[in-house]
Amino acid sequence: MSIFEKVFGSLVVEGNERTAAQMANFYGTTVGSIQARISELRHKAGIAVYANKRTDTAGRTKTFYRVGSPKRAVVAAGYKALAAS
Repeated sequence: MSIFEKVFGSLVVEGNERTAAQMANFYGTTVGSIQARISELRHKAGIAVYANKRTDTAGRTKTFYRVGSPKRAVVAAGYKALAAS
């Protein structure tokens, strides 16, 4: 199974919310590779992957990725942009 398929399975199929570091550690690859697969999910597969930043009690900020549904305003803006081009 490819890294893309593993990231897809974790975020889309299972509905997990994970950091790139968590997925890289779990799948035995690099954070950069995970971020590239997330980019593919967004741009090539058209999946709405959200990056939510959280700060822990020690002041460290981490980015958690999850899949969600875009708001109507986002979809409308996309249609408007397509119509203008």
